[in-house]
Amino acid sequence: MSTNSLASTTRATMEACGVTASLDAGSLTVVSPLTGEAVASLATHSADDAKAMIRTAKQAFRQWRLVPAPRRGELVRLFGEELRKSKEDLGRMVSIEAGKSPSEGLGEVQEMIDICDFAVGLSRQLYGLTIATERPGHRMMETWHPLGVVGIITAFNFPCAPWAWNSALALVCGDPVIWKPSEKTPLTALACQAVLERALARFGEDAPEGLSQVLVGGPELGEALVTSEAVALISATGSTRMGRIVGPKVAERFGRSILELGGNNAGIVCPSADLDMTLRAVAFGAMGTAGQRCTTTRRLFVHESIYDQIVPALKKAYASVSVGNPLETNALVGPLIDKAAFDGMVEALNEAKEAGGTVHGGERQDVGPDTAYYVKPAIVEMPSQTGPVTRETFAPILYVMKYSDFDEAIEQHNDVGGGLSSSIFTTDLREMETFLSARGSDCGIANVNIGTSGAEIGGAFGGEKETGGGRESGSDAWRAYMRRATNTINYSRELPLAQGVSFDIG
Repeated sequence: MSTNSLASTTRATMEACGVTASLDAGSLTVVSPLTGEAVASLATHSADDAKAMIRTAKQAFRQWRLVPAPRRGELVRLFGEELRKSKEDLGRMVSIEAGKSPSEGLGEVQEMIDICDFAVGLSRQLYGLTIATERPGHRMMETWHPLGVVGIITAFNFPCAPWAWNSALALVCGDPVIWKPSEKTPLTALACQAVLERALARFGEDAPEGLSQVLVGGPELGEALVTSEAVALISATGSTRMGRIVGPKVAERFGRSILELGGNNAGIVCPSADLDMTLRAVAFGAMGTAGQRCTTTRRLFVHESIYDQIVPALKKAYASVSVGNPLETNALVGPLIDKAAFDGMVEALNEAKEAGGTVHGGERQDVGPDTAYYVKPAIVEMPSQTGPVTRETFAPILYVMKYSDFDEAIEQHNDVGGGLSSSIFTTDLREMETFLSARGSDCGIANVNIGTSGAEIGGAFGGEKETGGGRESGSDAWRAYMRRATNTINYSRELPLAQGVSFDIG
């Protein structure tokens, strides 16, 4: 696909989503990793613009919190309908901006639809507890109220789903949202906002101005959200490095944060594992999205008794995998996001060699323009968990190590900083249950006989262990977007006082 045709496709797709803003009138150049060439240039917001949006959102909160929750759910239901209409177009934008395959792009939009369905039901289930009280003639209960303005910061690798995970829940909970997308994927954000605005137009006057807004620009806009006392909750998706910056700044002003960060995710392959199932799960988990998922499989501990079966089979799968432009070919592996990602991969592989590792693959592939960065996924056989194995490199690198003792494998599995998702491949009930127990995986997601990659709406996603993590997209995650109050009602004729205390009022 030529650069001109890709730019034309981008504009046509944005128009189909309802975007009316100019795509060639600004200082932010949007580059597609498919070709490494510019497909648009956008006007950016300033820090003052961010402050103005926050003021508008704060005013919107005063009105939106008074709309009954089931009515708020109706807006999200309409949003789900509009997403279904624009699924193909939004999926295509994900491919253009993030380099994902069409099936992965569509899958991300499907997650947006699924969280809308979940949130619509949730709008009638924002339950509080009735609490047993020691005082006769009293009732005690908890109630949940809207929290306030929610700031959402997202990364390039999932340019739309995490925003929907947060915004669908925030909206039904009574909160307006301000979205700061990655400056590498702002077009998808504008397309999503346009789709939501169609739902807002159908919804009517109950939706105030500024209920959902998008900030386009650099890190200074995220800084404005993070430091503003008017933003009650910051939900940030990205690297652990980013989380170490955002978390303390939000905590300093006593704000709330949801940090869904990267993961140096691992799998353990036990002697009893179904080898065919394991190979498929590990290969996709390690190579999908060119290794640019927060749930990518990056480390693999293989029992010594089956190492010589698993590793040659993985090498064969890696050697045969197709790499190329996912909009032009059926390639499983698309491009890295940019040159910085490629340089990081090369540096990690060189460091692994110096630490005694044997590298298979990892070469740059001549399947696109020089401005695009396509690579062969790499398997690295390591003598131990050292050097680059202990940190996350956002690229398709799988470090493989032998183990002999199961307890030692779990210890090594847990002995890294980042950890979001984890897997074990076994048919041994004791190994399975140990991995899921308190002394097993320390990650927020622990899977049995499926890979680390991916999460399903309904089970809260998150729990990155370095930060205590955040929970999005299901389960009880809605509580983070609300504030809780405990209420005590005295329906008796007595006012209970401390023993021996009395008042003479009359």
